Amino acid sequence: MATKYILDFEKPIFELEQKIQEMRSLPGVDLSDEILSFEEKITLLRADIYKNLTRWQRVQIARHPERPYTLDYINGIFSDFNELHGDRKFKDDPAIVGGFATLGEQPVLVVGHQKGRDTKSNIYRNFGMPNPEGYRKAFRLFQLAEKFKKPIICFLDTPGAYPGLEAEERGQAEAIARNLLTMVQLKVPVIIIIIGEGASGGALGIGIGDRILMLENSWYSVIAPESCSSILWRSWDYKEQAAEALKLSAEDLIQHSIIDRIVQEPIGGAHRSPDEMFESLQQVLQEELTSLLSTPLKELSRRRREKFLSMGVWNEVTQ
Repeated sequence: MATKYILDFEKPIFELEQKIQEMRSLPGVDLSDEILSFEEKITLLRADIYKNLTRWQRVQIARHPERPYTLDYINGIFSDFNELHGDRKFKDDPAIVGGFATLGEQPVLVVGHQKGRDTKSNIYRNFGMPNPEGYRKAFRLFQLAEKFKKPIICFLDTPGAYPGLEAEERGQAEAIARNLLTMVQLKVPVIIIIIGEGASGGALGIGIGDRILMLENSWYSVIAPESCSSILWRSWDYKEQAAEALKLSAEDLIQHSIIDRIVQEPIGGAHRSPDEMFESLQQVLQEELTSLLSTPLKELSRRRREKFLSMGVWNEVTQ
């Protein structure tokens, strides 16, 4: 899949692709052997670049504007999606979408952050930053899923909860905290998948589950690298160092048992081959859900609670 948005470290690949296009446009000249050679170079170069990505480069990929968002995954993986709206208290929040759908033959509840593709849709979706009513909508849907004994699948992709004054006035912190308490007690299977950005409480507000999955080029952290840089160095110029220090990649987090499984992406990122990404993730979700459905419901909530209480616990050994 051709991409219109080129990241800095992808420029060598883009330059080779441009050369191939120029060679193909030459009239009356057969350059098939040369084109094949360039294509082989691109394949090797892309594999080499994406095998040695820094943490900051993974952050950039996670923010790629052509990367699949929650509704793309819903349309590509699930069937019979019926979106539900509103928190029954204030209004609907388009930054969080949710509703019942079918995964294979299993009815499930799907909830996730949703960003926009252009200026108009980003304003409508508030750039994927939920207000309190978004978390309260999710809370309402979680209760519905538990009532009807349907598994829950949450897609995380947000730069954070909306920090505006009006959001704080309507109880942003309380709405997120209520979701944390509710999700840890749910007596249905809950699968969390981080598909892009997983920033702070904005992600955690719908991020408590039995299994935490993470796409290879996503990130998950208490703070974004730029914000960390501005706090520690009083400048955004040290965002790359901040990303390294935060250990926010999937490989970092699985080592510390924060997440349970890394889902591989097509070489070049999920945006280069969305259909391949959908097929791969669908298989993973079905595997995880089959495993969870065989566990007694009361046992699920007990294990979930212990899972999150054990995070960050450490023992000091004296010699």
